[in-house]
Amino acid sequence: MIDLKNLNIILTGATGIIGNSILSKLDKYNAKVIATGTNEEKLKKIQEKYKGVIIKKFDITNHDLIDRFVNECNETFQNKIDILINNAGITLDNLAIRMKNDEWNKVIHLNLSSTFFLTKNIIKKMLKNKNGKIINITSIVGHTGNFGQANYSASKSGLIGMSKSLALEYGKKNIKINCISPGFIKSEMTDRISDDFKQKLEEKISLSRFGLPDDVANAVLFLSSDLSDYITGETIHVNGGMYFS
Repeated sequence: MIDLKNLNIILTGATGIIGNSILSKLDKYNAKVIATGTNEEKLKKIQEKYKGVIIKKFDITNHDLIDRFVNECNETFQNKIDILINNAGITLDNLAIRMKNDEWNKVIHLNLSSTFFLTKNIIKKMLKNKNGKIINITSIVGHTGNFGQANYSASKSGLIGMSKSLALEYGKKNIKINCISPGFIKSEMTDRISDDFKQKLEEKISLSRFGLPDDVANAVLFLSSDLSDYITGETIHVNGGMYFS
């Protein structure tokens, strides 16, 4: 039986559809959660729905403030951060020859660089306890590439490589780093896809449908639990059979 009681978890990107689903799952299984995001209105709704969740408005792209943010979280959790779930991310799609420097830089800055700097600071805290887990939400396109998403694909592919390197560096300190790679999940991003293109995508998926946010959240729940204690440096694919690694 899974029970996350007494586990202290930081979740970034908590205000999106997938983030909300992850948060709901963690709360259901008794985890203590600090949920972060940049949308104040959505954060307030989370606070109203989940009374036990601690809300912190924070933009992880503000690298100068990451150290302070991590120290505040560490103090809140009484020097015991058990799990970091890196879920924050953006897309700014465009064909490569039309992609503006800003579209490339913003996606890499948030999805990869900011995730690295936050993770690095969290690992420093975990090293003192010789225990911890990092769960990075990547994407199928980090493995396959995707039309119009050179920046997003690069950021997610980089996240996978980064996770493997960190798993090698800190495994001896009992810090496990893994990825969850969703395929096409019903969310704000997929809602913007035209019906015709959705049908074409579903034809490429073995299960013939888009996934649900809960499908991703269930994988997060597994990696957060003690059932995954001997797993590190791995990627769990949640894509309905669209891609096999």
